[in-house]
Amino acid sequence: MRLKDKIAIVTGSSSDIGLEISKKFVDEGASVVMLGRDMAKLEKARKSIKDYQLRTVAIPCDITKESQVIQTVNQITDHYGKIDILVNNAGTITDPIHFHEMTDEDCNSLVDTNLFGTFRITKSVIIKMLENKNGGSIINIGSISAERAIPKVHLTVYCTTKAAINMFTKGLAVEYARRNIRCNCVNPGIVNAGMMKSYLDYPEARKVLEDRQPINRIGEPSDIANAVAYLASDEAKWISGAILNVDGGKSASEG
Repeated sequence: MRLKDKIAIVTGSSSDIGLEISKKFVDEGASVVMLGRDMAKLEKARKSIKDYQLRTVAIPCDITKESQVIQTVNQITDHYGKIDILVNNAGTITDPIHFHEMTDEDCNSLVDTNLFGTFRITKSVIIKMLENKNGGSIINIGSISAERAIPKVHLTVYCTTKAAINMFTKGLAVEYARRNIRCNCVNPGIVNAGMMKSYLDYPEARKVLEDRQPINRIGEPSDIANAVAYLASDEAKWISGAILNVDGGKSASEG
């Protein structure tokens, strides 16, 4: 088991991708602290994991609230004594609308969750990793939208927050390399999760998207979880600052 005896935090872990990462980590031997805003959803997700009573705990935490983040991270280290892995999976997205039609509230919601929320919990966890002196691994979940805008799908501010996460990943990787803290980013492509699930229920829509993928299928949450587990493990101990596109080859193609 690649993550035996590791203590991991997964934010947004009641979502499809966050839950699959949590399951994979448990399978690899880690104990997982599942964070999210909605405790009922968290508990439902947690109970779908094998050995959830022994290997997982759910804690409600809103990463847009600094006091909640600090309290939660302190609670985790008080109980486990350390944090080895942080997966910044929590994020939000708006319906596709033109940038000039977005309100300040729309923009602020995206920035506060996707960017500053990631900053808040990463800062708190790094402090604990430095105190423990054993280093750690941070994996940010971004999006291939960080690198390319999609015609007719108006997500400018969302894409901007994800592009910022790419640079945040590289900055942390260099800043903390000598302190044995690695930071990498996984950028998913089109995955059968979240807002895409209802769209993919239509066979015609799914076929259109599949035909545009070099690897002729839509990604699954497990594809993302497998990549994250590798980056969290000691098998990737010489990898830091990497931006890994897990997208079936889409970002390498023209269309």
